[in-house]
Formats: sequence, structure tokens, C-alpha cells
Amino acid sequence: MSAMTDEERLAQLGYKQELHRKLSGFSNFAVSFSIISILAGAITSYGIAMTAGGPLAITLGWLFVGVMVILVALAMAEICSVYPTAGALYWWAAALAKRNRAAWAWFVGWFNFLGEVAVTAAIDFGAAITTSAFLSLTFDMEVTTGRTFLVFLVIIVAHGLLNTFGVNLVRVLSDVSAWWHLVGVAVIVGVLAIVPDQHKPISEVFFEVKNATGFTFAGASVYAVFIGLLMAQYTYTGYDASAHVAEETHDAAKAAPRGIVMSVVVSVIAGFFLLVAITWSIQDYEAQRTTDLGLPPAQIFIDAAGDNLGTFLLFICVVAQFFCGMASVTANSRMAFAFSRDGALPGSRIWRKVNPRTGTPTNSIWLCVTCSTLLVLPSLWNTTAYLAATSIAVIGLYIAYVTPVFLRRRSPDFRPGPWNLGKWSAIVGWAAIGWVGIICVLFVLPTASPVTVSTFNYTIVAVAVVLGGAWVWWMVSARKWFTGPRHNVPEAPEPPAAKEEPAATTTE
Repeated sequence: MSAMTDEERLAQLGYKQELHRKLSGFSNFAVSFSIISILAGAITSYGIAMTAGGPLAITLGWLFVGVMVILVALAMAEICSVYPTAGALYWWAAALAKRNRAAWAWFVGWFNFLGEVAVTAAIDFGAAITTSAFLSLTFDMEVTTGRTFLVFLVIIVAHGLLNTFGVNLVRVLSDVSAWWHLVGVAVIVGVLAIVPDQHKPISEVFFEVKNATGFTFAGASVYAVFIGLLMAQYTYTGYDASAHVAEETHDAAKAAPRGIVMSVVVSVIAGFFLLVAITWSIQDYEAQRTTDLGLPPAQIFIDAAGDNLGTFLLFICVVAQFFCGMASVTANSRMAFAFSRDGALPGSRIWRKVNPRTGTPTNSIWLCVTCSTLLVLPSLWNTTAYLAATSIAVIGLYIAYVTPVFLRRRSPDFRPGPWNLGKWSAIVGWAAIGWVGIICVLFVLPTASPVTVSTFNYTIVAVAVVLGGAWVWWMVSARKWFTGPRHNVPEAPEPPAAKEEPAATTTE
């Protein structure tokens, strides 16, 4: 029996081919790898771990969280192989739930959508901070809140335009981005290993603990290390992008799950070398943690490699973060397109339209750009408000990531696709579920003492607002009309999970 084509598999899932299928397996990987962006998340959130946990949380903490995230990615990838559709997480939830399928899809979809918007906002605002620091060093520009917001606007509008031009441009830029990240990390590691006159002792790079959180109770240093793991966990977000662009990827049943897993694995390895090099090069820990540039790694580059070379290293990060934000808008818009195709977003008729010339969901692209901008807008008056809004990015996304994994473990009818975990599926799946349960508790705990309006951890509030808002809307209205994924192929057959025989076990 001949292998099923991508279009036939998509039709079996209930959809006609609307988006242009232009992405190779490498391009699919590159989109997720660019969104994870170790030169974005690890750089802009480096100060979190400098304050809470120090070098131990930065280096060994990165590896530990990376291993746990690989388990989550593996569990997601196995499901993606069976359901390679742009809807991804919420679509999987609807397909795997035994009862109340529409409700599962609704809540997972809203966590995923708002998490994607929050991640896009956080990435591009972080890029604006990094770019502002670069402009301050090169053109002596005074960094102000207003100017940083203007830089953010320029960046996110550029990302909207680049995505509007078509998937071919996105493919080329994503491929360039992947290589820019890998070569850029190699350059930064090489410079920081060779140029500085002195380095921290290796033992301190891996085992020194810093606690500047203000907590002084017994065991406060251990608590600080756990809080500092947020740096790594925040960086490891966005790899669901490989699933969201599955309808634009060749051989999606294998390439998309492979993209999910490999983007995380490569990020763990390359990010470890990057963070070790940066931490090894710290010249004055307290001075660089509280730098006027507002970005500790920027000051570390300058102090370790000199003004000119340090500024060049920061430029590498600026370009990488621009690529990262572009890829995030790509994934965000595809998720919004799929959610609108199934009627879940207000104004779905507008957002589900595909530009016939470019093959991109143009309206969804600008919806996501607008929503992310609104999320960043409060930063003009209150940075805490922005942080509260974007805190959903970690816990909100991981709730969306692991819910289909939980439903898959409770579904005896699940039939693995061509990419699967074989006998390791249950162990990996339950471990992934356990880890997400831990971070849902860990990252709502207080991060600084004393706890005031400006230091309060608003993560639990953000999660409650999303969950509460989605629940109220569901009870008042959506449960009467939202039925889950809607097929646009007449008389679409049942999804392959219920009909296909299990494929040979492979994790290629």
C-alpha cells in the first residue's frame, strides 16, 4: 500500500490544503529553533537567574530543565505525528478526549492562543531592550521607556510585514536564522573563552549559588535556585511552532515531530555552551548584575571583551532576537488561523482568510501583531503590569502543551503515527506531565522579599484571568455554538488514530 501524501493525510483530518506547503524538514526545525532562540530568551532573562540562584541555576539548571523539556517535546511530537495540522494542541485535545471534546479544545486553544501572544510580546519587547542597549553603546542613545517602546513598535511591525510577504520569505529567513544562531553562539563562546584576561574558576561557574531575592529563611538559597530555573523554562517555549506550520511542511507526519524534538535538543546543547561561556567571563558579579544598560549579558560582553568586540557580540544577539520574533509571529498567526477556521475567535470570518497570492493568513498575522502590542502597551507606565501579562507565557503554554499528552495517556484507542516512542511512550508521557505540574506550582511562588505591589508574582493572577475568562465565556455562550474542530472537507472520514494500524516504532 502506497504511503499517504500530506494532502491526503490533511483531508483525512478534515481539512483541504489552503496554506502553501513550502517548508522542508529543516525549515520546520528552524522555525521552532528560532523561537526558542537561546540568543533571545537566555540573554534577556539571564538577570533572573543572576538574582535567584546564580551560576548554579544558570548552567546546571539549564541542563536539568532542558532534559525535562525534552521529555515534554517527545510526548508532544508523538501526538503531532498522528495529527499534523495547524490547530495542533487544541485539535489534539479534541481528538483525544473521551468526553466533552469541545470543552477540552476550547480551554486548551485559549491557553495556547494567549500564551502565543504573550510569548510574541515578550520576545519582541526583549528584542527592543537588547536593541536599545546596542543603540546606547553605538550611537550614545539615551535609553528611556518611551524610546524602548518605539523600538518595539518598529520591530513588531517589521515582523508583521515579513510574514505578510509569503511563506517563501519566512522559509528563507528561518533557515538563515538557524545558522545565524549556531554560528553566532560559536563566535560568542570563542571570543569569551579566548579574549578576557581573567575568568571565574570553573567550580564557581557550575556550583556557586547567589541569592539576591531578599529571602533569608533557612534554605533560602535552595529556594532561590529553584526560582532561578524560570530563566531556562522561559527560554524553552515556542517549539510547538513546528506543529503549527505542519500544514506548510513536506512529509509533515515525520518532519513536524522531528522539528519539535530537535529544536529543543539543539537548544539545550548550544545554550549550555553559551551560558557557561558568559558565566565564566563575569568580571564583577554585582556590578554586571545591576548594570545601567538593563541587560547583564551586554555589560558582561563589554567588560570581558572590550567596547568594540563586546558591542559586536551584542549585535549578534540583536539580529538573532529579530529572527526569533519573526518566527514567533509566524507560529502565532498559524495558530490563530486554525482556531478561527474552527470558529473559536471573535471575528473568525476575518481571521481565517488566506491570501490566495501569498498563501499566508494575512489577517491573522496582523491580529497577533496588534494583540501583542496591546500587551506591551502598559509597559509605558508600569513594567510590573507587562510582566504580569506575559507571565502566562510559561505556565499558560505548558498547560496547553501537556494537556493533550495527559489525554493521550488516558486514551486506549490512540494509534501511533510514523514517528513514535514505542515502549517508552508511557514513561516519557507521565514524566512530562509530572514536570509541568511542578512548574505550575514553582513559578507562582514569591520571587522577591519583601512582597510588595512591585515585587508580587502575578503569574497566578494571569493564569486565573485566562482560565476564568475562558470558563465564563464557555458557560455563557461558547458551549452553545463551539463544537470543536470543524471540517472543511465534505464527509471527512474519521481521524487516522481510530483507523490506521500502528506504524513501526521509530524515533528518527
